[in-house]
Amino acid sequence: MTAPGADPAPVGVVVVDDSAVQRRFLRAAVEADADFCVVGEARNGREAVAMVGRLHPGAVLMDLDLPVMSGLEAIERIMSSSPTPILVYSAFVDRGNQVNALEALAAGAVDVLAKPGPADTGSLEEYAEALRRKLRVAARVRVITHPRGRLRSQGMTAPAPAAATGSRLSLRPSGPEPRDTGGSPVRLIAVGASTGGPQALLTLLGQLPADLEQAVLVVQHMADGFMGGLASWLDGLVPLPVCVGESGRRLTPGTVTLAPSRSNLLVQDDRLRILCVPPPAGQFHIPGIDVTFSSVALALRSRAIGVILTGMGRDGAAGLLAMRQQGALTLGQNEATSAVYGMPAAAHALAAVDRQLALADLAPAVLRALGRVPA
Repeated sequence: MTAPGADPAPVGVVVVDDSAVQRRFLRAAVEADADFCVVGEARNGREAVAMVGRLHPGAVLMDLDLPVMSGLEAIERIMSSSPTPILVYSAFVDRGNQVNALEALAAGAVDVLAKPGPADTGSLEEYAEALRRKLRVAARVRVITHPRGRLRSQGMTAPAPAAATGSRLSLRPSGPEPRDTGGSPVRLIAVGASTGGPQALLTLLGQLPADLEQAVLVVQHMADGFMGGLASWLDGLVPLPVCVGESGRRLTPGTVTLAPSRSNLLVQDDRLRILCVPPPAGQFHIPGIDVTFSSVALALRSRAIGVILTGMGRDGAAGLLAMRQQGALTLGQNEATSAVYGMPAAAHALAAVDRQLALADLAPAVLRALGRVPA
């Protein structure tokens, strides 16, 4: 233990890359910050799993393109046996490889950062600083055990969301006028998520039925350029079609709409018309959850359900409170199942949450509120 008043010990980092040149760069980049020290270097996924289990580092910096055992499999195994914050640093997570980035996040990685490519013009120090910045955030995340790797090690597979079909991705979110919701006054289910969100969204949305009569709106903090990939990835795995929202269109019942990158999404009225507006200067998280939830509170009042999922920070707490004050049912993911119990904790502290539930219990609670029996 660190003695009272003493400087905290640096966070131990395991670096995983099959290139000796890359490992030297990563070691130099990490150790330029006195808060970190590299405690081990692994050349492949199998070495990484064993090293993390032996050294118990505070964070892992991992490539995906690895010999012997792939980075994705190594992430699954680490997160099922020795949960550790993992930052993926790989050429396989740029805009041309979005599915790899999302698979890494779904397997339990905290964040992803693309290695610079031939067309990138930044200096090595700029890339090193971006890496340290991401690593500082990742190392603070309280990670949880992910079951996927454990199931596979036992010769099993993680259960797929019910009634999932092949990809149906459409970037045209608007449709006809919203149809009647079958007697339930609820028109919209609004969901906010950040760090750990893709995996949580997969679990939540995977439990919603294909014949859902309400629209679903998701605001996920994600780097610019990756929202289309997230929509495509979810669309192939959950029962409902998934799309990216467009300003001036309407949310469609029975469809999941993701707030687009680089803007805030507002629900304008009870006809579920949306408007995408530029964020104000200084807004940290884009798209913002608070602004969307607040607009839902004004437009729909009690005819909406709000759900706040895992994430770092406070975004969404004030907006969820506004929804609750207007009579909407509000739900929060509990600490035990959150990769980062930041946003749900902030919402709970504001008394913005009617009920805190385990991730697996959120969709059944939504369906019961809609008068439907969960599957």
